[in-house]
Amino acid sequence: MKAFLSLLITGFVFHAQLFGQQVMFDRIFEENIQSVRLFPNSTDFASQLSSPVIALGANLPLNLTFDDLSFDPDQYSAKIIHCNSDWSPSDLKENEYLNQFNEFNILDYSYSINTRIPYIHYNFLLPKVSKSGNYIIQVYRNRDESQTILTRRFMVFQNQVQVAAKVVPSSQTEKRRSAQQINLNLNYNNREVFDPRNTLKVIIRQNQRWDNVKMDLKPTMVREDIKMMEYQLFDGTNTFMAGNEFRFVDLRYVRTRGVNIAKVTMEEDIVYAETLVDVPRPTLTYSQYLDVNGQYAIFNFERQNHELESEYLLTTFNLASDGILEPPYIIGALTQWGRDPNAKMTLNKKTNTYQAKLLLKQGWYDYQFAYLHANGWETSSLEGDYFETENEYEVLVYYRDMGSRYDELIGYVNLNPNKRRL
Repeated sequence: MKAFLSLLITGFVFHAQLFGQQVMFDRIFEENIQSVRLFPNSTDFASQLSSPVIALGANLPLNLTFDDLSFDPDQYSAKIIHCNSDWSPSDLKENEYLNQFNEFNILDYSYSINTRIPYIHYNFLLPKVSKSGNYIIQVYRNRDESQTILTRRFMVFQNQVQVAAKVVPSSQTEKRRSAQQINLNLNYNNREVFDPRNTLKVIIRQNQRWDNVKMDLKPTMVREDIKMMEYQLFDGTNTFMAGNEFRFVDLRYVRTRGVNIAKVTMEEDIVYAETLVDVPRPTLTYSQYLDVNGQYAIFNFERQNHELESEYLLTTFNLASDGILEPPYIIGALTQWGRDPNAKMTLNKKTNTYQAKLLLKQGWYDYQFAYLHANGWETSSLEGDYFETENEYEVLVYYRDMGSRYDELIGYVNLNPNKRRL
């Protein structure tokens, strides 16, 4: 079975050492680790789609959950690492942000039930921290950090700065129908801030993506009398291409076809699925429908226990090749926003479609197609850009006090004015 799985899954395999790198990322280091999620712990289905951000001292912890495609459990441990605003490890000592020893055994695990591909499902509730800021949770095997299996980013904030934000058309005329501009006001009346123009750092990200952020924003006005900063920029530095609503596949069923699924085939040791053939849509009329902004959620309608009774499906995605200039990629949380090697599509000359195969647990999955360029992902040529598109934005405000050794996260707001969710 393991040899068979190794042919089906390529996942993330990284040879670089975790430490010694300047910046820490979301990563999966082993191909058998699947369906990694980090979200506020709740029985609400929608919590799976929420960003891993909590208030300092909040009673609702974050839950890390993942599957290990194996027959026997491993001994996994977790460690919490405090980071600066640029995701480099901070100079804080572990006892300065944790009240307990910084190694936690992951003891909550369960075996899958009657699934063709066996797996072990793990859950870990993150401990409380005593400082705001950016954090990494690192999971490793046998208490040996050189055997790290995954890392995940999360944020802890204090509402000491009030953030007022809104989505408006771009101030650049040529982008008014294709881009969304985020205008901000910061009120720091509740926190003593030294030299706010230079010590407050604002980061905006779209759809929970760290590869699509705006940073180093400079305020257009500072009102020291009322402790207010305005970011009403006209140079495009606070403007995002709006994109399009995400495509989706409904894998909540294995005994019938979900939405946008062409066929499902159940074999003795695996389930195969194939999507309908997608087409590029850069010039199509904008169509409004429900999506989850590139995220995914584990769910099925055929069994009661979604996490333990859901099958893994080897799913073939199809994109018509007409007009495609180069091999496209599938981006979204299902491919770690394109970092999964399986995200790259290849041309099937028999069907005249570009195809990619992903091993996915039963659920609902959003995705888009993109080209990989030197400056990142380019979706406009395949998906189009429409100001009306519903996107999620997060505004994070960091501050480093005089003499401090770390960046505090003192303001946070989630901006989704036109929210349309499943």
